[in-house]
Amino acid sequence: MGHLSYLAVLAFCFAAACWLEPVLRVNVLRRWRRLALTVLPVVVVFAVWDLAAIAAGHWTFDPAQTTGLVLPGGLPVDEVLFFVVVPVCAILGFEAVRAVLRRPAGDE
Repeated sequence: MGHLSYLAVLAFCFAAACWLEPVLRVNVLRRWRRLALTVLPVVVVFAVWDLAAIAAGHWTFDPAQTTGLVLPGGLPVDEVLFFVVVPVCAILGFEAVRAVLRRPAGDE
């Protein structure tokens, strides 16, 4: 079970935030193109950063806590999923607060 620890944390984070979509009707997941354009730069920048840190020997991942699926360069798939799930959760939280307070975000 330890090899699924990283995925379990990500699943918990997403489960804790995904209910905001239907309950508060924040429409984050419905606007998937907008969401992808927001999250994709985060994934690219931090994946490159991690790959550089791995190559330099500054960063490692415990194989006992990841799925073992590793991309070229030594980057675990779990880490890439982290770069997707955490920003999506943050955006869901931001949009939920905005919906409850009825405040504009400046993109209307």
